[in-house]
Amino acid sequence: MTSSDALAGHTFEELSDYLDRDRTPADPSIDGSPECQIALRGMQRLRNTHRALLKKDVERESEREDSWVNSILQHINLEARAGRDIPISHPSPSARLIVTEGAVRGILRAAGDSVPNIIVGRCHLDGDVSVPGAPVIVRVDATVLEGEIIPSLADQLRESVYAALSQHTELAVEAVDITIRDLYQVPAPAPVKASSDE
Repeated sequence: MTSSDALAGHTFEELSDYLDRDRTPADPSIDGSPECQIALRGMQRLRNTHRALLKKDVERESEREDSWVNSILQHINLEARAGRDIPISHPSPSARLIVTEGAVRGILRAAGDSVPNIIVGRCHLDGDVSVPGAPVIVRVDATVLEGEIIPSLADQLRESVYAALSQHTELAVEAVDITIRDLYQVPAPAPVKASSDE
């Protein structure tokens, strides 16, 4: 990772190490950075979801699974950045309130976390989010647990996204487009070895 990829002066590797240490000792430069916090939440979600897959023997992990994990990590890295400023109205004419595009992507990922068996990947806001009332289309890529009913999960995710955006932003959302890019599997538990004492 180059210095241009760093989040508030920290690389992805440093943030990963910080998670490995359970955020101890506390690092104010990480804990006080919104970009770092978005990245850490995304990394933690990925770890929690992928933990069962990591129990498999490394040699048996397919190239597809590695590609899937790398893709999500790349999106977390890109989407943790602040991006465009999205205005929020305020009764005082002297006040200027904004929420960053990166924070909104964090809201979208949190909305995805509320729907079981689906993992949100890339999130994108199409439209001029800097202009109040301008139409916006939300595009979300996701991965679904194999065997689930995809249309049902996509509908649940869409409803969750609409609810979260209406609660936290003033975006004029015209549509929420969801694309299911892949399926993931939870590996079967390893067989229990028979006791040699019998």
